Amino acid sequence: MSANKRKDFSINTIIGPGTSVEGDLEAGGFTRVDGNLRGKLTAHGRVIVGEKARIKNNISGTSITIGGVVYGNVLASERLIILSTALVLGDIVTRRIQADEGCLVHGKITVCKTDEKWDQAITELQAVPETEPVLPDDQNHG
Repeated sequence: MSANKRKDFSINTIIGPGTSVEGDLEAGGFTRVDGNLRGKLTAHGRVIVGEKARIKNNISGTSITIGGVVYGNVLASERLIILSTALVLGDIVTRRIQADEGCLVHGKITVCKTDEKWDQAITELQAVPETEPVLPDDQNHG
């Protein structure tokens, strides 16, 4: 296995269970969140959001897997996997998406097949002012 392949699988940033971080986080590679993060997460690699994780802000990375709760927009430059235990309250922009049965997503999903569409979607997402995420109104559902 080449050094680059090994590098893709070594986690270099971990927010463990029971840990809370407030503030923006920029990570150089593979990042795993199992605790709470209240701030923007920008990873220059893969991101895993564990089942018990709670993130309140935007996430960006190359390949993102979400199993917990994200209150913010998700930007995955390669692919996004949303597990059955996930709740995403925000817009999604990615090149490929896989969503397991049972996951909940409340927001606009944009899947871009070309670089031109990707650039356009990013521009549109960044043009929208950041606001506090709002939970869906359950009173209208039953």
